[in-house]
Amino acid sequence: MKILVVGAGAIGGYFGGRLLEKGEDVTFLVRENRKKQLEDTGLKIESVNGNIELSPRLLLAGETEEKFDVIMISTKSYQLTAAIDDIRLHLRDDGIILPLLNGISHMDELVEAFGEDMVIGGLCFIESTLNEFGTIVQTSPIHQLVYGERTGERSPRIERLKYVFEDSKAEFVLSDDINQDMWHKYLFITTMSGITSLMESSIGPIRKLESGQRIISALLNEIVLIMKKINAPIKDDIADIQLKRMNGLNEGMKSSMQRDMEKSLPIEVEHLQGYLLEIAKNHNLAVPILETIYTKLTLYEEFRE
Repeated sequence: MKILVVGAGAIGGYFGGRLLEKGEDVTFLVRENRKKQLEDTGLKIESVNGNIELSPRLLLAGETEEKFDVIMISTKSYQLTAAIDDIRLHLRDDGIILPLLNGISHMDELVEAFGEDMVIGGLCFIESTLNEFGTIVQTSPIHQLVYGERTGERSPRIERLKYVFEDSKAEFVLSDDINQDMWHKYLFITTMSGITSLMESSIGPIRKLESGQRIISALLNEIVLIMKKINAPIKDDIADIQLKRMNGLNEGMKSSMQRDMEKSLPIEVEHLQGYLLEIAKNHNLAVPILETIYTKLTLYEEFRE
């Protein structure tokens, strides 16, 4: 299968790089500055799971009308509208769009643009970032990409994709309930990003405090309350599951949102916290911790240099 990865940053560059390392047909759709950088340095990944240096095939938006079987979208939510315009020319009539964005509202935008059948579900768990040289730095053993048909079926195309993903040096997991997996990830990343960004700390020092444990737990329960109000497909005990998971993370773990704030970059506050807060308002739900986090992050965006 011909794969087009939209973006060659910390997420797309990593998983696309692992597939390219394996020998799959991978092209990266990038902006001009990133293209020049990659042409000069190559795609470099420094990882606890093994370093690699690659010379990938690169494509600029509008450069060709070449078609691809799979388009993997790894942009930030605020880049999605532009990405949708960029990939319209490149998707085969029977192609697959695999989004790796955080959150959930992007699914509606993609389905509206391309139709129900072309969009499958996806998410990833990885701690990675771009350093000042454009190298992808991945510091945790976790490098998992989860994907699946939103219907839950094992379709012929998903089996083909499974074959493509197998035996790469990253963990690609085929899910039979990707909708639930995406909502569970949404709960995890919104809590993790909100707490670490609010406290300006990695997760370890926060959770060592009794007050930190209470705040993490309370935020998880606030978000679960919102999700249950709209009948999101989540497990009854998911708040306890995610709290246990957060307590098992490396104590130096930071969220990608926190890392972006440290670099004075844009953040996905509206896509993550804002989307849930709007639901809470519509249903008259009291969510003071989520609202506090949203206020902090919105002020950051307002005064960001």
